[in-house]
Amino acid sequence: MTDGTIDYGERGRVIVVADAGALAQHAAELVRDTTREVVSDRANAYVALSGGSTPKAMGAILGAEPVRDEVPWGSVHFFWGDERWVPIESPESNAGEAIRGFLDHVPVPRDQVHPFDTSGNPAESAAKYERLIRTVVPGAPLPMFDLILLGMGDDGHTASLFPGTAALSITDRLVTENWVEKLDATRLTFTAPLINAARHVAFLIAGAGKAERLAEVLDGEHDPVRLPSQLIRPKHGQLTWLVDETAAARLARAPK
Repeated sequence: MTDGTIDYGERGRVIVVADAGALAQHAAELVRDTTREVVSDRANAYVALSGGSTPKAMGAILGAEPVRDEVPWGSVHFFWGDERWVPIESPESNAGEAIRGFLDHVPVPRDQVHPFDTSGNPAESAAKYERLIRTVVPGAPLPMFDLILLGMGDDGHTASLFPGTAALSITDRLVTENWVEKLDATRLTFTAPLINAARHVAFLIAGAGKAERLAEVLDGEHDPVRLPSQLIRPKHGQLTWLVDETAAARLARAPK
């Protein structure tokens, strides 16, 4: 497969790169370019990060020269699209890993890094995070992130919107707790309405293990209860799928 772009219409634009390393580099440059453009236009940029191996690799690039010196850290607010119900010190914490991995090593003000509070009660934590987002992130009628980064699981989930779970049908909240039976665990997650209000949403997907599911999401019938990633269709923003060649191998359309 040749690197390039595939137009999927309302399902978004697919950018195919060579491998996971190239994907992490492209993602880091997307964060850099987005934040620079937004800050040159407005006072601050608002970015939501995701967990996983590709975001970790992206963070390593963001935290190292030359990219480190090209990001307007002092004007960027960082949030997370979902979180596990674990202490931030845990290696399972999306925010904790990003903070330890690169945010502690760049000149972003600490009060502009906004992890979930995973103490106490999950429902209260979700409501608290929603209040924080409404206070910090501008936009009406919904807060509008400048960039939301997402992953996609082998089962088609994104953020912590898992197949068949209650969070898929929530339309009156921006953040919710979500019980995931197959994990026997509660997750905290942005809901689809908040994600779809963003100016730009970018999926980061690498590996042959994602190829079949990605083809279902992009080429198959609309079935978001089974494939929650299909819920993500920004109303007025841009949707980009950054994928490596192995993840794109089963797509019906060839890149240009």
